[in-house]
Formats: sequence, structure tokens, C-alpha cells
Amino acid sequence: MTVLINGTVDIKAEERAEALAAAAELIPATRAQKGCKHYVWSADPTSDTRIYVYENWESSDALNAHLSGPYYAKMLAILGRFGILDTMVSKFKIAIEEPVYDPDGNPRGDFFTV
Repeated sequence: MTVLINGTVDIKAEERAEALAAAAELIPATRAQKGCKHYVWSADPTSDTRIYVYENWESSDALNAHLSGPYYAKMLAILGRFGILDTMVSKFKIAIEEPVYDPDGNPRGDFFTV
């Protein structure tokens, strides 16, 4: 079962670039953790304060290992050095995954392979 983490962290505009640079040091090691398919923090180009968080984990066990491990603790410590204005991060349990485009190249909002 795939678990997605998706959300936002808002940091003072004058600190966002520095916060992202500091967090970037941990991203390669986090991506190398067992069960991590994707892990990214990125600046919203339409907001001076917003950072988008996206993670894709193979399972709840893989996510739990990450959350109890050193890289998550270090990320919290890094972010704690900056002016966090707001956070909203959620997890999602994914039951079905399929491409957006069908075999004919048409984008589809429905689930067509099930």
C-alpha cells in the first residue's frame, strides 16, 4: 500500500531560501531510505513563503521507519531554526494507482484500468 505525504509549510519570506538550502542537505539520504519512492521540498513560485512537501512511501512501515529515524529528527531541528508561519501536512493511503493518460494518449480523471 502506497502512502503519500502532501502539504505545505510557510516560512518567513526572508528565510525560505535558507531553510530550503539547509533542508536539501538531508534529502539525498532520506531518498535512500528503504521504501522511499519520492521525497521533495520545493518553493511555490507564486508565494514568497510557501514550501510544498511531497513524499511517496511504499508502506506505512517505511514511513514509520522514516518518522522514527535520524533524518526526520534532523529535518525538524533544521526547520525549527526558521520562522515557521504555518504548516498543513497530511498523509494519504492509496488504494489504486494508474497513469493519467490512457493507451491512446488521452488524459483521464476516472480510473479506467480497474
